[in-house]
Amino acid sequence: MDEIERVRLYLSEKNPELKIIVLEEDTSTAPLAAQALGTEVGQIAKSILFKSNGDKYFMIVAAGDVKMDNKALKQLLGSRPRMANAEEVLAVTGFNVGGVCPFALPNPIPIFLDESLKRYDVVYAAAGTANTALPISYEELMRLTGGSPCRVARDN
Repeated sequence: MDEIERVRLYLSEKNPELKIIVLEEDTSTAPLAAQALGTEVGQIAKSILFKSNGDKYFMIVAAGDVKMDNKALKQLLGSRPRMANAEEVLAVTGFNVGGVCPFALPNPIPIFLDESLKRYDVVYAAAGTANTALPISYEELMRLTGGSPCRVARDN
């Protein structure tokens, strides 16, 4: 089963009303996705995998126009994390960098949704590949991911 089908299957069980948008354009970065979708960069929900305390992974989903605040991340986790590399991202999430969906993961990991996403009624999360997007509300994203709210982003 390919990545998009894995996300579609998950959505069919959890919320079949949500529909994946497949685009011709590359949406692997927040600016590219915003341009392809005709939205603000902040409306793109970027999913970033981090590693802390040896081999503990967790994901932060934040607005596309913010940066991670290292001090806030350290406070949240109790140690200083580092971003996972491309091989780790694929191994842990089953998705390649640029198409990481924050749900439909092969194994559960802690997921934190940054409050920077709350500015928008709808945000766009990647849906498994570097040319997919899923329009979704913060509340529904919270429900689908089983995530926890956090505030670890700062303005760019």
